[in-house]
Parts: sequence; structure tokens; C-alpha cells
Amino acid sequence: MAHTNDPQVIKRLLTEPGRWAVVGLSNNPRRAAVGVSRFLLDRLGMQVVPVSLKGDDVHGQKGYTCLADVPGTIDVVDCFVNSSRVGAVVDQAIAVGARAVWLQLGVIDEDAARRAAEAGLDVVMDTCPVMEAPALGL
Repeated sequence: MAHTNDPQVIKRLLTEPGRWAVVGLSNNPRRAAVGVSRFLLDRLGMQVVPVSLKGDDVHGQKGYTCLADVPGTIDVVDCFVNSSRVGAVVDQAIAVGARAVWLQLGVIDEDAARRAAEAGLDVVMDTCPVMEAPALGL
């Protein structure tokens, strides 16, 4: 069965303060993750933790190379990675005890979404906070 996003989950994730680990966030200004993470910080007041292969610091926030290295609680793992690689990121999110995974627009992995849901994580897939926020008046 295909995953269907729950509007109430989207609303809660975008309106309750949270700590978002943004996987795929680097200093490359051409990447969508840079603008979306800035939106999360500035417009929604979220904490952002950059996670990328190089562990770049972004927006003045310390970067990490993997979710397991991020200290403290992670509320949402925001996935800016290719669909063929997102399953491994979702598995890491489950392993570190994240509360939710958000697979960005165009990032689709039904098996990974199912695994996350079965592990008790909230799942949002194939959409973007910047696209969802206006419907919520954010």
C-alpha cells in the first residue's frame, strides 16, 4: 500500500518547535537544502543540524557526517538525498531514535516509509516544508 501523507502530521511537524537534522545540507548554494533549511530556521523557528558527507557547518550551525554523530535528540530527519539512497538514511533515523522522517519532494521509497512507520516514526514523503507551509498560514 502506498504511503499517504497525514495533513495533521505535517501541521504538527511544521508548527511545533523541533530539532531538524537536514541530511544532504552542505554549503553548495545551488542545492535546495540550503534554502529550505534557511526557511526552517528563519520562518518556522526550528533548530537545524546539517548532516552531509563533508560535515559542512551551514547557517552558523555545526555540521556532522552522519546521524549517529549528532548529539542529543533529533525530532525530524529531513532527507535531501536520492531516492535510491534514502532507505539507509531512514534506517539511521530509526537507529538514533528520531521522531519523524521527512522525505523531500521527489524522494520516494515506499519500503523505507513503511519501515519508519512500523518503528513508530511519523513519515512525510515527496513534499517540502516550503510548499506545505502556506496552506497552514505559515
